[in-house]
Amino acid sequence: MSATHAHRALMVAPSRVAAYALVGIGAVVMAAPLYFMFVFATHSREAIFASPPPLGLGSQAWSNLGILVSAIPFWRNVVMSLYVACVSTLLTLMLCSMAGYAFAMFRFRFRGALFLLVLGTMLVPQFMNMIPMFMVMDALGWINQPRALYVPGAASAFGIVFMRQYIASAVPRDLIEAARLDGCGEFSIYVRIVLPLIRPALGTLGLISFIASWNSFLMPLIVMRSPGMYTVPLALRSLQSPTDTQWGALMAGSAIATLPLVVMYFLYSRRLVDGLTAGAVK
Repeated sequence: MSATHAHRALMVAPSRVAAYALVGIGAVVMAAPLYFMFVFATHSREAIFASPPPLGLGSQAWSNLGILVSAIPFWRNVVMSLYVACVSTLLTLMLCSMAGYAFAMFRFRFRGALFLLVLGTMLVPQFMNMIPMFMVMDALGWINQPRALYVPGAASAFGIVFMRQYIASAVPRDLIEAARLDGCGEFSIYVRIVLPLIRPALGTLGLISFIASWNSFLMPLIVMRSPGMYTVPLALRSLQSPTDTQWGALMAGSAIATLPLVVMYFLYSRRLVDGLTAGAVK
């Protein structure tokens, strides 16, 4: 029996080694652009375009940072992005969890049709909303206002569907009915019972919403006018020119803008995966 197990282990080992090698190669390929971004942030433009390009850190980091902050109001743009991302995340969590709770636990007329309508909006490409969105924001007087970045997408279709599926699988309906029989109001049930039970999903949706808002480029491009109101992706794009792009400064700004996402990934990637899969195994 031991010989048989040893033979099977030898047969399985090559495939396992090949799988790990494939994953390792994929990880290196995916991480290479991120590594070179941080490396180029410490070199001058001439060094970046040298052949071969630099592979290690240089000494031009502070110089590139000085060029960056003198060309654009970079720190104001960072604060702007942080403000928009935080408010957008909070609104998304509140509205999507409420809508998901309603779709999962309430029985009302046209519920199925409304949910299909929400699902249908996920099929519409974002660029098709550009002109109508600009017209609405202009009619409301929200052009060049932060609220134009976090209000329109607060009740996202993905967030509503995700919360509805999670609540339907993670929150026992009998518990909700028992709370109602005890005289608990619907909002009180939502706050005291539903929210504590769906914290993994809230954390996952919050991470996704924050990252999406932080990286958003199209919507700020449509509604923002003054450089001081730009978010970081739009501000960095304004550094590019056909003839005189300061690539070192651009890489420095990109590295600083990426740091919060890298930190969040290392701290919460496990929670993100757990939140996405928890509803499927309950």
